[in-house]
Amino acid sequence: MTSSVKEMYDEQGYVIVPGLVTPEYFTLLGKACERVIAKTRSGVWPHRRTVGRQFPPYDNDNPDSWGVQHVMHPDLGEPVFAEWYTSEGLLAVARELLQCEEDELQMELFNLLINPLHHDFALRWHRDDVKEVATADEEVQALSAWKYGVQWNTALYEDCCLYVVPGSHRVPRTAEQRTLSITQDPPKNPLDMPGAIQVILRPGETVFYNSNLLHCATYDSKKPRCTLHACVGNVRGGSIRARNVLQHGLQWMTEDNFSSQLGERGRGMIRRLVAMQKGVEGQALGYSLNS
Repeated sequence: MTSSVKEMYDEQGYVIVPGLVTPEYFTLLGKACERVIAKTRSGVWPHRRTVGRQFPPYDNDNPDSWGVQHVMHPDLGEPVFAEWYTSEGLLAVARELLQCEEDELQMELFNLLINPLHHDFALRWHRDDVKEVATADEEVQALSAWKYGVQWNTALYEDCCLYVVPGSHRVPRTAEQRTLSITQDPPKNPLDMPGAIQVILRPGETVFYNSNLLHCATYDSKKPRCTLHACVGNVRGGSIRARNVLQHGLQWMTEDNFSSQLGERGRGMIRRLVAMQKGVEGQALGYSLNS
C-alpha cells in the first residue's frame, strides 16, 4: 500500500482502495449475499436493520430492512464472509491504517447494507460513538481517543449512499454543522451540510473510514444496494471500542461453533475480541447513539 493511502486516511478520515475483492471472491461473495438477503427479507434470518431504526437496538416493528446483521454467523452457513474478512489483502490495509501488527488485530463487526424494498430511508448526520449533544470539548476528547479501529464499506454494486465531511474526524463541529447534526431527523439534502461530499464507490471498491468522521447515508428503495460493512480493531485501545462494537450483540462470536470454522488468523482475532468482552463484564455499556 502506498504512503499516500495512509496519508489521505489520516488527513481526510477516509480513503478509497480498489482491488481488495478478487474476481473469485467477488462471485462467491455476491452469491452468498443474495442468499442471506433472501433469508432476511423472507423472515428466516431475524437479525436485521429495520426501517425506522437508525442505530442499535434494532426491532422488528417494520418488515422492511436496510441491513443484514452478523453475516459471519455459522447459522447462516456462508463461510466465505469470514474467509474474506480475514484475507491478507484486506487486513494488510487495516494494519497499515491502524499502524499495528498482526497479533494486535481484533475481530469486530461484519454486516451487510442493502436497499429497503418499500421505503426510502436515511441516516442522520452522526459520529458512530459520539452523542449528537456532545459539547465541543467532549467531541475533542472522544475524537482524540478514536484511533484504534477502522471501518469499511465494500461495494458489490455501485454505491452512492454515503456522505462524509472530510477532516471532521479531527475537529469538533462548527456551529452550523452542529445545528444540522443535533437533530434526530435525517437531512433532506445531505449536501446542505458545510463541507459534505458524496462518496461514490464502483463495484469492488472499498472505502475505509474513521467511524467518528461526521457522516450520513441515504437508501433508495429503487436502487439495489449490496455493500459489505465491517470494522476491525487494534487491541492497544483496550476497552475504548467496547460499547460501539458490543452493542450489536456478539455473544455468538464467543461460541466454539463459530471459532471452529475460522483459520488460525481468525481464531487469534476472535480471542482478542473475547478478551475485550471479558474486560467489561458487569459494566452497563448502553448504546452509542439514540436511535
